[in-house]
Amino acid sequence: MDIYLNFKAFQAVAQTGSFSRAARDLGLAASVVTKRVNQLESVLGATLFRRSTRSLVLTEAGARYLDRSRLPIAEFDALIKGSSQAPGEVEDSLRIKAPTSLTELRLRPVFAAFQAEFQKIRLEIVLLDRMVDPIIEGFDVSIGAHWPQSFVGVVERPLCPLPRVLCAAPAYLARRGVPKTPQDLIQHDCLSFIPTGNDWTFMGPHGAITIAVRPRLTSNDGQMLVAAALSGAGIAIVSRYMTNDLIRSGELMPVLVDFPIPDLWVKAVSPERRAATPAVTALIEWLAVSLAAHPP
Repeated sequence: MDIYLNFKAFQAVAQTGSFSRAARDLGLAASVVTKRVNQLESVLGATLFRRSTRSLVLTEAGARYLDRSRLPIAEFDALIKGSSQAPGEVEDSLRIKAPTSLTELRLRPVFAAFQAEFQKIRLEIVLLDRMVDPIIEGFDVSIGAHWPQSFVGVVERPLCPLPRVLCAAPAYLARRGVPKTPQDLIQHDCLSFIPTGNDWTFMGPHGAITIAVRPRLTSNDGQMLVAAALSGAGIAIVSRYMTNDLIRSGELMPVLVDFPIPDLWVKAVSPERRAATPAVTALIEWLAVSLAAHPP
């Protein structure tokens, strides 16, 4: 328990920038907070703050330990706070951002089953196919697979990989030819997913290959890209869970199978101040278990 309390003191000092303010927030004497941070530095064998009479600044090691400690401490907080509550006793309101296609094709029953188990948790689910900062836009949980950057003051939880495939209709390939290398895509009609952009990356025998395509169609809706590919409009990168049945039936064909596309990762991102609450913890665990059992 000491290491947990020491990390809590360290996080409070880092957040407030002051031992005295951290002590007030924690309801402790400043000397106790100082002692706990000193103990943590001794255990880690690292200096966490550069101290002077005028300032208190995180060291490089301090910044690293602060980032790495956020999720485990938040999870332990949730374990302590929620351990005595049965699912039916957890009460809260959660505002959730979720991707449109993934929700419609996979997450609808997951959310419904969650509310059947946690009957006092109210959900507001907003379907958006773009990256959001949950703190700025007021979400308790933001679910997505397109995170080109990390946000400050949030806790991230990886949920599952999201494999993708490059595919087209047989009619399109018969008309325009089958590309043999990623560079050939420059001469083709491409259908691009707005959140991932027009720079398409493939893995070749000597490493990553990135091609800037000129799309004929762009959309933030994956199902629209699948429909366009089915109609013969061009070649698209889409999530495999949306196309597995169509590929098995021959309505779509994989393209450039010797140049695989790196998987994305579906993540749940929450503000630090909400990540440790029983309701948020319960939802993210529910999503992780459900997606592990039935990955997209």
